[in-house]
Amino acid sequence: MSLHSLPLFVRLAGRPVILLGEGEAADAKRRLLDRAGAVVVGETAQAALAIVAIDEEDVALAAVARLKARGVLVNAVDRPDHCDFTLPAIVDRDPVLVAIGTGGVSAGLAAALRQRLEALLPATLGDLARGMHAARAGLRAALPDMGARRRAIGAALAPGGPLDPLADHAGIDMVAAIAAGGAPERLEPIMLTSADPDDLTLRHARLLANADRVFHGADVPPAIIDRARADAARIVGPADVGPGLTVDVRMAW
Repeated sequence: MSLHSLPLFVRLAGRPVILLGEGEAADAKRRLLDRAGAVVVGETAQAALAIVAIDEEDVALAAVARLKARGVLVNAVDRPDHCDFTLPAIVDRDPVLVAIGTGGVSAGLAAALRQRLEALLPATLGDLARGMHAARAGLRAALPDMGARRRAIGAALAPGGPLDPLADHAGIDMVAAIAAGGAPERLEPIMLTSADPDDLTLRHARLLANADRVFHGADVPPAIIDRARADAARIVGPADVGPGLTVDVRMAW
């Protein structure tokens, strides 16, 4: 399954971004750029990115064409077919940022999802991220093997784990919590009755997302295997238990 866009987080502090247009849409983009520390400039300035928030169709498309001819990447507000990049809805739990994009086709849906996530993600999520960053040296000492360390972190962050991201962890010893959890070797089978990834159960989706290795039959659709972590090994053939969580995916027909 191909991506229509590659999500990126771009550091804009002190860097110029062209913004064209007036009114509510342009004001909203200016506020967003200000939050990111960007320097808002006009069309003739040198910049790598531009946002065109002009209502008049002909004027907007002419501006988009001029900017693209200069090699500038353009976001054309409310014109997804002319966008080189889009601006997502954002949940900010500094330093954690959650971005929700729809490729520019439905800002309303992205906003609705953002509101749900705002209620779901605790305000202390950023503290968890900073605490884990500060614990890196201690974790390397406690768990010298990189594979064991990664599995222990995954186990600690799993639902119900000592560092479950949806819970509060004020005052917790990060190194002790992760090192004590561990992640024993185990093999989990998944029997699928449908080739549609939307039919995965919550348990199956969670297993795929946390697997270290995924064994599967040749008839399992790539769209399902793609639900696994990008760094998880994918192996066609019979399952063989190994370090961490091994998932064996088979079609049940």
